[in-house]
Amino acid sequence: MSYPIIKSTVIALVILFTGCSQPENKTQLQKPDFKKETLTQSIQPGDDFFRYVNTNWMDSNPIPDDKSRFGWFDILLENNRNKLKTLFAEAAKGSKEKGSVAQKIGDFYASGMDTLAIEKEGLANIQFILDQITQINSPIELAKTIGYMHSLQLNPLFYYYASADEKNSTINIAGIYQGGLGLPDRDYYLEDDDASIEIRAAYHAYLEKVLSFSGEDEASSEVNAKQIITFEKLLAEASYTRLKNRDPHLTYNKIKGEELNTEYPGINWNAYFEGLGHETPKEVNVNQTAYLKELENLISNQDLNTWKSYLKALTIRSLSAYLSSSYVNAHFELYGKVIQGKEMMEPRWKLVQGVTGNALGEAVGQLFVERYFPPEAKQRMEVLVENLRIGFAQRIDQLEWMSADTKIAAKDKLNAIKVKIGYPNKWRDYSGLDIEPNSYVSNVLASNRFDFAYSMNKIGKPVDTEEWHMFPQMVNAYYSPTGNEVVFPAAILQPPFFYLDGDDAVNYGAIGVVIGHEMTHGFDDQGAKYDKHGNLSTWWTAEDSAKFATRTQVLVEQFNQYQIKDTVYANGELTLGENIADLGGLNISYAAYQTAIKDKGDIVDIDGLNHKQRFMISYANIWAQNIRDKEKLRRTKTDVHSLGEFRVNGALRNFDAFYKTYELTENSQMFLNKESRVNIW
Repeated sequence: MSYPIIKSTVIALVILFTGCSQPENKTQLQKPDFKKETLTQSIQPGDDFFRYVNTNWMDSNPIPDDKSRFGWFDILLENNRNKLKTLFAEAAKGSKEKGSVAQKIGDFYASGMDTLAIEKEGLANIQFILDQITQINSPIELAKTIGYMHSLQLNPLFYYYASADEKNSTINIAGIYQGGLGLPDRDYYLEDDDASIEIRAAYHAYLEKVLSFSGEDEASSEVNAKQIITFEKLLAEASYTRLKNRDPHLTYNKIKGEELNTEYPGINWNAYFEGLGHETPKEVNVNQTAYLKELENLISNQDLNTWKSYLKALTIRSLSAYLSSSYVNAHFELYGKVIQGKEMMEPRWKLVQGVTGNALGEAVGQLFVERYFPPEAKQRMEVLVENLRIGFAQRIDQLEWMSADTKIAAKDKLNAIKVKIGYPNKWRDYSGLDIEPNSYVSNVLASNRFDFAYSMNKIGKPVDTEEWHMFPQMVNAYYSPTGNEVVFPAAILQPPFFYLDGDDAVNYGAIGVVIGHEMTHGFDDQGAKYDKHGNLSTWWTAEDSAKFATRTQVLVEQFNQYQIKDTVYANGELTLGENIADLGGLNISYAAYQTAIKDKGDIVDIDGLNHKQRFMISYANIWAQNIRDKEKLRRTKTDVHSLGEFRVNGALRNFDAFYKTYELTENSQMFLNKESRVNIW
């Protein structure tokens, strides 16, 4: 629905948990569910701290059939869904004045819930796209159709989008980023492990089904499905790996828009932009140059019938969730069951709510904030962020491996970090989006057009520093390298992770670590390549960069040793940025916590746990989750975040305070010699 953030505008999407300092006039603390009795005494904390803290929780919270994992994040997501359900019901009963927010939310949601109408319409309301694909008779028509599909956010071959120029972060430019695959990652097409083979076979079966549903006979469906997978394998072979795409220098290749025709002549760019409905941009960043060059060979060597089959299948696949039940069920069988391991689909109201909330994101967010986000939460978050900023500065001062000049530059960047909490200062205008009650897929396409035009309108204009790239009702958070900002949406600033009158140790172990995590992203292996203004430029000394690389490589090797399943191990290089941020968040928040309690004297035990234990247990507790094997494998291949258990044990084993608090010995399974521990931020 809303246009995807393709470039690393968002480096980290994490689970955010909030907290606050204990008010002096309170005698009764709000507390989390953990206490000494809930910890697993049969497991030594120095052997497996994740399971020492979370085993009882995991045993009591099995994965629901409609989920691929289940943790605190999912609980909060479900709580938010119920709140939004109330808001949507009120919107549906409220003013039906054409063009009002209530009308748009109510009619969009109602169109998604009207399954009888959806079954009856079949493919009728996307037939205009399929007809244009059928009528392609030349490379020019092909390029024009690809452009038209991009304007609907169907995105064959690549994404075309707007974002800040990474070397001039005050201006938006156009960007081109590889895409167009039906499977979640290029490696699924290229690797021969059992999971990849199973998924490719399931994808072939899926394509046969949807082509058959669309009217093709059995023989044609089988042949065309095979051709599509062969074609997409060629795209996969040309695509950069996720590791390569993490390098912002490699993916920064700005040229003049008019040079597309000479540098990448495989596509008729004039026809493409005609189909797109927008002018050729003055400047464009080509993220993957080798990929775009390879498209010339594909266009030259693939006949138009293969292209038509690919575009048709991509259209139906992209819109399957909004079509009749046969398409919805086939989509779930592949992407839900086979790839993620889910056993059943979520209730339809949840699915439709998510689509509606995405299509009218800030309109829904405004209603959510008015009802559920108290001003006190924002005020307390602002205090906590500044405490963490002070703690981070203290850590920088104490770094023995960094030179004085680089420390000054690092603190300049730290002080320049902007903080956005709760919701935007100005709300987006949805008056130009027309929503009708009679067709779900038509409303989705209307929203896609609206969002794409919104994105295109940014190109060549100054970056709006007030804009958010995440809706207030989303359970998430992010750091933007080009904006040098941390952003915490309202939806996550609430129970069960926000203890308004909570214990400092618990709050700094949860929200404090998360704040520190996000700040550290400005200084991880990729974020550190951007200066305080958000520009891709060097501000380190060469010697400091070399020392940093040496330390981060140790972290890579540590995480490479974690076994996922059978012969599959964690990818320490892919997850390096997140692992740096987890470790940095722990160190920074712990430093801030020490400052917060320095004048409080002795801190009392609570539920049999001292305050240092509560800090660390709180950190481990927020990552409590159960996860299916298939989802573990998928995330290991596609996710830059480590699995929850490794985020806990992998960070804590490098955290000196953990050793002192739990008196680890050389016999402890998490033990690392002092010289082997990673100390970066």
